[in-house]
Order: sequence, then structure tokens, then C-alpha cells
Amino acid sequence: MAARLLRSLLFVPGNNQRFIDKAKTLNADIVCLDLEDSVPLSEKEKARMLVKNALSNRNEFISDLYVRVNSFDSNLIHDDMKAILCKGLDGIVIPKVNSMDEVTSIAKMLDEFESSNGISNNSIEIIPSIESARGVVNAYSIASASSRVSAIVFGVFDFLHDMGLEYREDGLGYNYARAKIPVDARAAGVYAIDAIWQRVDDIDGLIKDAMVAKELGYKGKSIIHPKHIEPVHKVFLPSKEEIEWAKKVVEALEESIKQGRGAVRVDGKMVDAVHYKRAKAILDAANLIDY
Repeated sequence: MAARLLRSLLFVPGNNQRFIDKAKTLNADIVCLDLEDSVPLSEKEKARMLVKNALSNRNEFISDLYVRVNSFDSNLIHDDMKAILCKGLDGIVIPKVNSMDEVTSIAKMLDEFESSNGISNNSIEIIPSIESARGVVNAYSIASASSRVSAIVFGVFDFLHDMGLEYREDGLGYNYARAKIPVDARAAGVYAIDAIWQRVDDIDGLIKDAMVAKELGYKGKSIIHPKHIEPVHKVFLPSKEEIEWAKKVVEALEESIKQGRGAVRVDGKMVDAVHYKRAKAILDAANLIDY
């Protein structure tokens, strides 16, 4: 997999214009405008309109811009996709994914959209969210269902609900699922993003939880408040391997641009402007620590 920063996936309610405006200046690795859990049914249409407007002003956001649509079982996902598929969309988060078929169905819709709108193939990424017993069992096949999948994310509270369990500090009810997901992600060649930390003001608890996630193999965390961005980023600093990759990409692409070319091959894979942006972000993050 190509190295990149996925330390923070910040969910922003799609029905709140003030929060969307604030998200434009936040340095989360991914800002994810939400059409699902944070938006009541009566506000879904309003949220779609606000999200579509935000995507049309993509250049105002400094982070990668994703949208979390509603689940397949909700009967809302097709209206979501119809509303938000447009230029400016970097990716989508699919909640409550139970099988690879859900991912392949979405990937097909994205293929058709990109083809009919002159957008480069595989430009829009997919992050499936694993939130059920079936999802945990099928995590590897979900993660490997499409080349569009860049990561899978663990949804701990919906998983516990599916299992009929209560949240416990020691993680007894979800330790197995939490440990399995990054293993499956790694086997599929994608990243794993850990679940949210629900106590917004408990930063020490957040840091401790993020450190556990890092030890399990996660590359970042889902977050629900801007104050969680910096603590999470400090935990999930780039690895030496990611830094070396980033140096090679920046050097190769800058030389390629001097020669009037765009894409170039690095370690046997083609890289372009998107990879350059991600490589620079890795090197900027690496400046926080002494290697």
C-alpha cells in the first residue's frame, strides 16, 4: 500500500452549516461530512443539500473531504449517493458494512459516475465501517472487495449493540473484534482506523485509548471533536518506512515536474500529484519528532 496519513477521521454533522464552515480550516487528515448517525431523519434532505454545497466549494477545505452515507439497510443510501456524487468528493465512508457485496455495489456506482463525468478512474475512495458481528467475521473480504478501499474503520458502539453488550473500560466485550480488524486490513493491504473516543473532554483517556489502538496496528482514530485532532496526531506519528517513502516520492516528482512530466514510477508504482500531497503531509508531520 502507498504510505499516507490517516491519523484522524473527523465526523462533522452534515446538517450543521456552522460546523461545516469550521471544518474548512481544521487539519484532520480526513474531514467526513456525515449524513448518517448525527443527522435525524427529518434533517436528511437538508444535510444532503449542505454537503453538496460544501463539495462544490472543495477548495475551501484543507483536509481530504469524505462523506459518510447511510447504510445499505437504511433505504437511504441511493438518495445520498445521487445527492453527493460530484467533483470534489475524495471518498465515502459506508457505515455498518456486513459483506463485500455492499462494497462492490458502491464501487460499481462510482465507476459509472467517474466514467460519465470525465473523472479519473478510482479517484473516489471507499472506507467501509465494520460495526457488526457479520462485519467482523467478513472484515478481510470487505477490505479486499475493491481497489477503491483505502482503509476500514471499527465502529465499536454499534458492534456492542449488535452483540447485546454494554461498553466496559477494560474492553472485554470488543477486544477480539478490535484486534482482528487491523490484522484483516493489513492482510488486504489497506489501513485500519480505530473507533471514536466518546468522552469529549477526557483527553488523557483519549491518548491512552489511541496508544492501545496503535499497539494493535491501527493507523489512526475516528474522532468527533476538533480538540481530539492534535492529541491523536501526536500518537499516530509517521513511521520510518512512511517517511522514507515520502522522501522518495517528493524527490522523484519534483524532478519529474522539472522535466515537464507529471506522474512517475516509485518502487514500481505510479505516483502523481495526489501522492505528492500525501508525501509532503507525512514529511511535515515527521518534523514533529527527531528520527
